[in-house]
Amino acid sequence: MTAVPLVDIRGLDIGYTRNRKNHPAVIGLDLTVNPAEVVAIVGESGSGKTTTANAIIGLLPPNGRITAGSALVGGVQIARARERTLRRLRGSVVGLIPQDPMVGLNPTKRVGAQIAEAVRLRGVAGPAVPGEVVEYLEQAGVPDPGLRARQYPHELSGGLRQRVLIAIALAGRPKLIIADEPTSALDVTVQRRILDHLGGLVREQGISLLIITHDLAIAADRADRVLVMRDGRKVEEGDPGTILTDPRVDYTRQLIAAAPRLAHGGQVVARFDVRGQDTPEPILTLTDVSKTFAVGDARRGRRGFNALDGVSVTVPRGRTHALVGESGCGKTTTLRIALGLEPPTGGSIVLDGTEIAGRSWNQLRPLRRKAQLVHQDPFAALDPRFTVRQSITEPLVSFRVGDRRSREARARELLDQVALPATFLDRLPSELSGGQRQRVAIARALALHPDLLMLDEPVSALDVLVQDQILRLLVELQEALGLSYLFVSHDLAVVAEISHTVSVMREGRVVEVGPVAEVFTNPQSPHTRELIDAVPGRAAVRLHA
Repeated sequence: MTAVPLVDIRGLDIGYTRNRKNHPAVIGLDLTVNPAEVVAIVGESGSGKTTTANAIIGLLPPNGRITAGSALVGGVQIARARERTLRRLRGSVVGLIPQDPMVGLNPTKRVGAQIAEAVRLRGVAGPAVPGEVVEYLEQAGVPDPGLRARQYPHELSGGLRQRVLIAIALAGRPKLIIADEPTSALDVTVQRRILDHLGGLVREQGISLLIITHDLAIAADRADRVLVMRDGRKVEEGDPGTILTDPRVDYTRQLIAAAPRLAHGGQVVARFDVRGQDTPEPILTLTDVSKTFAVGDARRGRRGFNALDGVSVTVPRGRTHALVGESGCGKTTTLRIALGLEPPTGGSIVLDGTEIAGRSWNQLRPLRRKAQLVHQDPFAALDPRFTVRQSITEPLVSFRVGDRRSREARARELLDQVALPATFLDRLPSELSGGQRQRVAIARALALHPDLLMLDEPVSALDVLVQDQILRLLVELQEALGLSYLFVSHDLAVVAEISHTVSVMREGRVVEVGPVAEVFTNPQSPHTRELIDAVPGRAAVRLHA
């Protein structure tokens, strides 16, 4: 007997109302998800992936609505369902792992209290609740779950916050879990652990999994069936082997070509090989840097947490040095200390020949012209009230560089450097795509002619096609302007595409350092080997072969 699909969507149209006009976001979509099945929807930003997921769980924004078609979820027609009906489905039938951990978590509540809400909705009460909270944090791969349960979201790294969202979804014990880019903020080892766990739930408990992702390597590794979407329409559907070996449309071929792991046969291949070459003088040197944070609360007392322990990093002039490692290993803390945004507990930081450790804000300010930061999230990096012109010229105004005419000329020059037309100067961030916003953020970082850019996961929030464009742009800018990069990423394939040398970090220490071509092909540290083995795409390539 054929199982009844848990999700059965036919001819679904979804639109958003803007200025009294309906703008289609999903057009004529057919989608089924059977019990104990893993289905992946892939496509670039704006293809309709997340809109489809939000419709299934009944969380479309006020201006979004289903305009045509049928959508059965757990036997309930959600296309015209009331909020009371949808609320009964959420948590018990459908659980959601949202993409943005800072939006998905309440900043005013401790992590444990937020997971406890999902546990209590199942009828669990009293002293059993704290134990289940810790259990689901452990299942989601959160280290020291007892401590993390007492912390607030802002005290956790991006990867840890994402794992908390996964714990909240698991706590409801749903029949279907919708994972919207669930691992985009996670390093490869935790990514594998989380996806292995979700796959185990599918096998052992019959839970269905709908993965929304821009990473075709993850989809091909993990899914029983893959849907490719573009501009709101399904353009291709099939099993991963068929999608990779015989894609029917050019768009799918573009996605495969833009995924480094698939393009290189499942291997992490370095773009640059500097083995045997002379190393340029350093522009940035961190020597034996340590950092201790106080964690805990007044009731239980506070204790020291060693975020960094004797970290040494060197960025050669004109090259890219990468920091890789698991979430919480100290990558971003190292970056913040190098920028002078966080004081070290000990050690030395030399930027372009100047010791910056222990300097005051006023003493550091002139040095900020030498080093600029490109943030992880292009949607949060730009002031929503500023036009592109204002965002790019803000550093020039702050440092009193030039007059209005010269700043205007510099803004146009910078837009040209990041391959955006001058017509974008009057646009607001809300009128730009994620990739366009990141280009503007890079242009702003270049405004003061810095020698060093520090990039904190600059492409993790972007789909593979845009990610490929931004990485190519960074390489071109480095060659044209002689820039140096300190590049933080959890994605080893991305690091291999842009970096000359790499430091592998674990638990606040550097465990391996060297040229990317050497470290990734002949790793000496067991942790480095573990990171490389966890890179997705290998199963997909076996299918491809």
